[in-house]
Parts: sequence; structure tokens; C-alpha cells
Amino acid sequence: MDLLAELNRRKVLAIIRADGADRALECVRTLVAAGIDTLEVSLTTPGGAEAIAKARSEFAPSVLIGAGTVITPEQADEVAAAGAGFVVTPAITRGATRSVQLGLPLLCGALTPTEVVGALDLGAVAVKIFPAKVYGPSYFRELRAPLPQAPLIAVGGVDAVTTPEYLAAGALAVGVGSPLLGDAGVGGSQEALAERAAAFLKAVSDV
Repeated sequence: MDLLAELNRRKVLAIIRADGADRALECVRTLVAAGIDTLEVSLTTPGGAEAIAKARSEFAPSVLIGAGTVITPEQADEVAAAGAGFVVTPAITRGATRSVQLGLPLLCGALTPTEVVGALDLGAVAVKIFPAKVYGPSYFRELRAPLPQAPLIAVGGVDAVTTPEYLAAGALAVGVGSPLLGDAGVGGSQEALAERAAAFLKAVSDV
């Protein structure tokens, strides 16, 4: 599986933070049914690795399921054992280094040009620019001027309205958490989650 090519094609990476493994799995099911089939389960979710393992056993390989907020080497080992197809980190963490050692595709968090280069030198498949909202789409144009080949993903405060702006500015995909998930991870409406998913899919189809 070529994660970079799939992200470039699918455009939306759903970030799931929930109050437990069962709720996270419920959100995964809703999103996949709605058409978003690239997802990361954050390890801020209690039982996050368990949710990844259950989702991986339930869905076909075409549904890409990764682990987010991987900080430590132990967490990287845990999600690898759970069957995560890729790892997402908030920064250049020891967990990022371990993920590369394990051969897990890495989406490494960064913000500055120095961090972007450091993440790519580490072996990241793509760099998660976080928090994207602080600087906005124009920041991606500025980054791509000296780093035109750097594969960048916009994460942090990206909503359905600004998604096309980030993609037009050079992001290959967007990672979306709260603007997509809303309160679904803590017992909110799954129907509303499906509606928000449809809005994001429409946003990327219009680009």
C-alpha cells in the first residue's frame, strides 16, 4: 500500500478521539459507511489500540486504519501489534523514530521549515503541519516555495469550508478531528457525524 498515493487520492484523513474503544469503533463504522475510509484512532482514546485491532479485523484492507498521537516507542510497538497501517505523531517523537524502525508509514507532525526537513530526514512519508489553523492556507504556499516536493497534510482546525483552500495552497490532504467528529466520540449523534462526513467529501470533490 502506497500511503502517500492513497492520501493524495482520498484527500481526507479522519482523526478519531473518543471516550473508549467501543465508541471509537462506532465512529469508524459511521465514517466508513459515509465514504471516509482513511482514519486514525488517537491514542488519547482509552483503549485506542484495542479499537484499532477491532477495526482492522472488521474492515477490508482498502480501509486504511492508523494510530495517532504516538509519542513513545512503547506506543509504536503497541499499535504495530494491533495492526495499525500507519502512525501519526504530533511532533518528531521517539515514537516516530520507532515507527520508522518498525517499517510503519509515518505521518510526522511539524510546523517550521526546520521541523519539516527533520521529519522527512527521519523517514516520514508525509509531514503533518500542525496546528494548521494558526497560520492558515497561505503558510502552505510559503513552505512549498523552498520545499516544493515536501508532501504536506493540513491538520488542526481545518473545516469543510477551508479544506479546499488548504488543498489549493499545496496540501496533499487534510486531517480533520473535531470539525468532523463533533461530539460523536462522546455519545453524540452518529447521523450528524455522517452528515459532516458528506460535507467534507463534497469539499474535496469540488477541488
